[in-house]
Amino acid sequence: MILGEELVSVEPATGNIMWRGVAGDVDVTVDRARQGFRRWAMEPLARRMELLRRFVNVVRKHDGAFAELIARETGKPLWEARTEVAAVMGKVEISITAYAERTGFTRRDVDLGGSMSLRHKPHGVMAVLGPYNFPAHLPNGHIVPALIAGNSIILKPSEKTPAVADFLVRCFHEAGIADDVVQCLHGGPDAGKALVAHEDVNGVLFTGSARAGIAINRKLASNPAKIVALEMGGNNPIVALPTPLIADAAATVIQSAFMTSGQRCTAARRLIVVDRFYDDLVPAVKALADRLIVDEPFANPQPFMGPVIDNAAADQLGDAFLELMSRGGRPLSHLRRPDPNLPLLEPGIIDVTTLEERPDVELFGPLLQVVRVADLDEAIAEANATRYGLSASLIGGSPEDYERFWLEVNAGIINWNKPTNGASSAAPFGGIGLSGNHRPAAFYAADYCAYPVASNTQEQPRAAIAMGLRD
Repeated sequence: MILGEELVSVEPATGNIMWRGVAGDVDVTVDRARQGFRRWAMEPLARRMELLRRFVNVVRKHDGAFAELIARETGKPLWEARTEVAAVMGKVEISITAYAERTGFTRRDVDLGGSMSLRHKPHGVMAVLGPYNFPAHLPNGHIVPALIAGNSIILKPSEKTPAVADFLVRCFHEAGIADDVVQCLHGGPDAGKALVAHEDVNGVLFTGSARAGIAINRKLASNPAKIVALEMGGNNPIVALPTPLIADAAATVIQSAFMTSGQRCTAARRLIVVDRFYDDLVPAVKALADRLIVDEPFANPQPFMGPVIDNAAADQLGDAFLELMSRGGRPLSHLRRPDPNLPLLEPGIIDVTTLEERPDVELFGPLLQVVRVADLDEAIAEANATRYGLSASLIGGSPEDYERFWLEVNAGIINWNKPTNGASSAAPFGGIGLSGNHRPAAFYAADYCAYPVASNTQEQPRAAIAMGLRD
């Protein structure tokens, strides 16, 4: 990274430049955050909560402009961008509740008039590394609980969505939170690496690819003092057993695989169907996928899917689809690209049952692989044939089938007759394996934003040595 290097954000749906900026100075930004932390941590908890509630009011005042900006910079439909803004606002009250429930103050009396107390202290300067698919909601999910706990924040957004990050940070400032308590640091991968490694950064809260998350984990493996929370996506299975509600099952698969153009860490990448349900479900999924409207974010009627983030991502997905075909995959719906100059992709579905080895990668886009299996035993084995473990869902079956699925499938989110995505912020969010490092976010974010400190106290020293002394 070159300090002051120009950065550009391009609108995926049009190819037009929508934002220009320059790479920031990591050392200066961290130093300001250190100064901001000293003041912010001394603010009473009630004051910090009050300012974050003001933040909600600021976002509500600008919700229309915020949603339009998200839609333009990510390419997601306007209706979906509005749900992201709503999630930003909803995060505050959920985080206040979580802080009280998981990191609150407790005290009890002990002998000799003393007391034992448990309180939680902020870590200090927290680096939040955000993704491009939810450039407001996902970083905000780290920022809000970290601020409640008393930390200062440096948001390093994806270089593909800097405008949304700027807008989000300005909302915190407009609410009265100082500009050295929440800062936005722009830059590419080098800026992120420098921020992660900086000796005055006390925590790294990351959402993104497994490759980047593993690199962070390796970099900080010898520094246990720095808190690290990693959310790294998944190769998520949705398993289908027979159900009479075929249309509902198909809609659940479509929601799982193609919401946000498949650019969700919880998106279903693999549809695993038992033999006796394949001919009912798979044609219904294909028919519904072929009806999905794919268009620019502000089109009328509103599309179900917008473009993927950029042409490079579209190229990679197209290459992956062709690779699966070359290895024996049977296309059910081709991953079509109507305009080679824009990253609009019509959803692709491919049966990969006969592949001798299926790639265990996160294909981050509207590409669904279908696997036919004999029974639930084989379905569970196939679901677990991955190094990831974020989200999994079971369609159909009995309560006993779901209990077995829940027990045996390796994932941090396990649903029944619900999509793999759309997780609630009122529950923990995280995975195992290459999907995370056992520090779930959402309601459990409070756990990594402050650390517990146990204290034994009394107003005056009262002690005596009862034995082991010479006369």
